Amino acid sequence: MAGGDLRSLALVSAVVTVAMCYVRLAARRLRPGLPRLAAFFPVLAILPFLPLAFRAVQLRIISGFFLAWLAEFKLLLLANGQGPLHPSLPLPTFVAVASGPIRLRADKPAQTSPWGLGLVSSAVMTALLAVVVSLYRYKEEMNQYLLLTLYASHIYLTLELVLAFMAAAARTVLGLDLEPQFDRPYLSSSLRDYWGRRWNLSVPAVLRPCVYRPVRAWLGSAPAGVLATFVVSGLMHELMICYITLRPPTGEATVLFVLHGACAVAETWWARHDKWWRPPRLAATPLALVFVTTTAFCLFFPPIMRHGADKVIIAECEEAVAFLRDVGAWAAGSVRSVWTGRS
Repeated sequence: MAGGDLRSLALVSAVVTVAMCYVRLAARRLRPGLPRLAAFFPVLAILPFLPLAFRAVQLRIISGFFLAWLAEFKLLLLANGQGPLHPSLPLPTFVAVASGPIRLRADKPAQTSPWGLGLVSSAVMTALLAVVVSLYRYKEEMNQYLLLTLYASHIYLTLELVLAFMAAAARTVLGLDLEPQFDRPYLSSSLRDYWGRRWNLSVPAVLRPCVYRPVRAWLGSAPAGVLATFVVSGLMHELMICYITLRPPTGEATVLFVLHGACAVAETWWARHDKWWRPPRLAATPLALVFVTTTAFCLFFPPIMRHGADKVIIAECEEAVAFLRDVGAWAAGSVRSVWTGRS
């Protein structure tokens, strides 16, 4: 991380903390509805611009996801008097939940891993991510679909590790008990299962009350609520891609999610007919994953790759891996020196 981005991280963190303190104070003093929404408007207006303070692409996209997507929708829910935020939350907890991918668990389980993924799973995923990054050196000789598969694996592993780290920090510092962010998406048996119950669960946790339920209640149609949710998700993915490329949206991500929304509605309609054929679980899982990855190859990755943003991300990852390798070598050398000196 460059020195400029370290300063930007400190500045953005300070601005977000002050903004969320103001939001909590306003929520304590104003009733839900237009008064709260009007009071929140300055914060809602500034949050999407904060990720642009970073030069590193991965910092822009992570902060964009936290602030321009999750935080915005959580504040809209709070303005309407809905959770997960509530002004009665302790200030550190309020700031953490408002500005991060943190979902408080309603019913505390008997035993919770402090890391979320588990140390073994985290170590395996970290090693896999390092392998993926190391394979990028053969990018020019690689089959296009193999390269896109590596990109998809990179996104999944990075999200799992970043969100697990956030959960671990929240548990350690604030003592919070949190919901998991992923539930083995590679076992999804349908699009509804993938997007609604397994993949990046902090997103459906805010889109369901913000978009799906109001649209379903307004139009009296669950399919309309599903389609509206996928449209909004597509638009937010357009914004995330803009943070990566720093270019205007192309509409391809929106088309991708409209397609997935239509297919999810069709799945629901088909599932209502008990006597109609449906694939066995062993076939349904690979079919669902092939559909998700194939459509992502065609519509999600091209706007990122078109102007070389993927090469910038790869360069950043290679620098991070090299830095960690040097730190590991230095630590191992230090331990070896101390051990040799004692013996």
